[in-house]
Amino acid sequence: LKGAETIIATPDGHSIINDHASPYLATAGAGDVLAGMIGGLLAQGMEPFSAACAAAWIHGDVALRHGAGLIAPDLIVGIPGALMELK
Repeated sequence: LKGAETIIATPDGHSIINDHASPYLATAGAGDVLAGMIGGLLAQGMEPFSAACAAAWIHGDVALRHGAGLIAPDLIVGIPGALMELK
């Protein structure tokens, strides 16, 4: 469930709420970028729940770093910087 907070849940009832995000994510294409991030993590072998949690957090982190005026391509450009900060 994507909104001001993102609720990520499994069929067996395990869930997490991610509130590390920005209202600037309410822009065209932001959800597509998030879906692509999840898909990329899945393609690298990450478990689905972990991939969704990690992607949602990074997605929100990039938006928080960018601030106002965010558009979907800004999310893509910001991913490497957010990942470098995690190292």
